[in-house]
Amino acid sequence: MTNHVDLAAKAAAFADLHTPAAPLALANAWDVASARIVAAAGAPAVATTSAGVAWSLGSPDGDALARDRALDLIARVVAAVPVPVTADIEGGFGADAAAVGETVTGVLAAGAVGINIEDGHRDPAEQIERLAAARAAADAAGVPLYINARIDTYLRGFGEDATRLDDTLARAAAYLRAGATGVFVPGVLDPDTVAELAKGIDAPLNVLLGPDAPTVAALGTLGVSRVSLGSWVAEAAYAVVRRAAEELISEGTYGALAHSLPYGELNDLLKG
Repeated sequence: MTNHVDLAAKAAAFADLHTPAAPLALANAWDVASARIVAAAGAPAVATTSAGVAWSLGSPDGDALARDRALDLIARVVAAVPVPVTADIEGGFGADAAAVGETVTGVLAAGAVGINIEDGHRDPAEQIERLAAARAAADAAGVPLYINARIDTYLRGFGEDATRLDDTLARAAAYLRAGATGVFVPGVLDPDTVAELAKGIDAPLNVLLGPDAPTVAALGTLGVSRVSLGSWVAEAAYAVVRRAAEELISEGTYGALAHSLPYGELNDLLKG
């Protein structure tokens, strides 16, 4: 059974990692092996990627994965690493707010101390109810769960360019009132816009990185408190699989394997 006193302390420690002075940098994992690699690299926390988790379990991303399978994976990752774990739960793995609350109860039972929950195409009013249910479930357990409210206005190009910033800030304020701890705005890396978001959101701001993103330190100077690689790491790993397979089949060579982790090193990571 999860010790909620210990979990509460771990959740508080995880929240303290969010600061523009040294933004929390998360290389998102999708299974036990990737989580242990991330933790062994010195990460102060491990975050899951919903896309990577879904792909590894044979499902597409986008609320297609069954809740029980997602919770099982979260529990495995938590048990495998000594650092706090925050779990991407997509839209909440539930058709309504009550179901989201049930999901959060399961996340806490699995031992995670944070979640990402996205609004996607949902009306903000519905998302407010879902966030409130998530917070109520955490409060009932006595755990200050870090609820990272993802706003998809930029990622999905909602609304007009001229009003997108104001819309995002309005959603952020409403989501924070509903119980969110921080705000995640993927799909935007323009320095001026990021700075405006950080200035206008009264909570830690999380942005999604990519190959052409500014450095973590540069984003910190703009007011960003948390950065994530999202599904990029899983995508890069699967790209190696494709390159290796295509090279083997078409050329009969093995150059794609040149930078593999040594067998012994990887095997040792899974022994503890």
